[in-house]
Amino acid sequence: MTIVRIATRTSDLALAQARMMAGELERVLGVATELVPLKTTGDRLQGPLTKVGGKGLFVKEIEEALLDRRADLAVHSGKDLPAALPDALELVAFPERADPRDALVTRPSGGTLAELHRGARVGTGSVRRTALLRALRPDLEVVPLRGNVPTRLRKLESEGLDAVVLACAGLERLGLADRIDERLAPEAMLPAVAQGILAIEGRRGDAIAEDARALGHAATSLQAIAERGVLERLGADCNVPLAALAEPAEEGLRLRACLADPSGAPVLRAEASAGPEEAAELGRRVAETLLASGGEALLAALREAGT
Repeated sequence: MTIVRIATRTSDLALAQARMMAGELERVLGVATELVPLKTTGDRLQGPLTKVGGKGLFVKEIEEALLDRRADLAVHSGKDLPAALPDALELVAFPERADPRDALVTRPSGGTLAELHRGARVGTGSVRRTALLRALRPDLEVVPLRGNVPTRLRKLESEGLDAVVLACAGLERLGLADRIDERLAPEAMLPAVAQGILAIEGRRGDAIAEDARALGHAATSLQAIAERGVLERLGADCNVPLAALAEPAEEGLRLRACLADPSGAPVLRAEASAGPEEAAELGRRVAETLLASGGEALLAALREAGT
């Protein structure tokens, strides 16, 4: 029987996601699978990723394993993917999306963002979450937070935090949905591009990559294409507080996006709708609106600050 080698990061969440996709490949394609766990540069580094290369650090070693044929497919969290991919690789499937929203976990449990006291310490490792938290609640102390999901939950206690913000999808996939105290509405905390979406990557033209397209979910694929259209047009990376969420609408797709200064002001917002066949163009159009409303200057300032 054919054995399909699946490259993945070594975190608890990444392994859980890879195992889930391995099970689907076995069920749908009738193949055997084997995980190829790899520790990426982003996993090894302890400091802020914005200073050392951004979100591509979570996929570099995994893509190298695909390129040199140590692996046949890779499973990524969609929000970890940079705008540009190697020419020889492609994203072949986006399985059905989990809850894209951000989750608030509080200490003690049962709290909400609105109920956090002035000066409450909230942990996050995301520049997007930092910027939007500061925009919503400038009275909060936002604390930088690194580590996998269980580590971040432990730091809620060990570092004296009042709350942490994580992804609902990650907590659900680890069986930790009961730790979610509030699912933050997109109107308040717009999610990251492709948050809650898994992406299967393969070598362009490989038979197994073509076969893996069977794991794709049509509606999720359109959402990923539209949201990544914003990311690609802006050329944004990990030091850019960018959010985008595409959802079903009467016209086909409704896409909301925002681009923020890390301080929380300004927060630039754009929204548009289009038919499903225009998903990529919809992303570009929303990105152009952000650029025209001050995003070009904001991106230039962010890139200068990151050099």
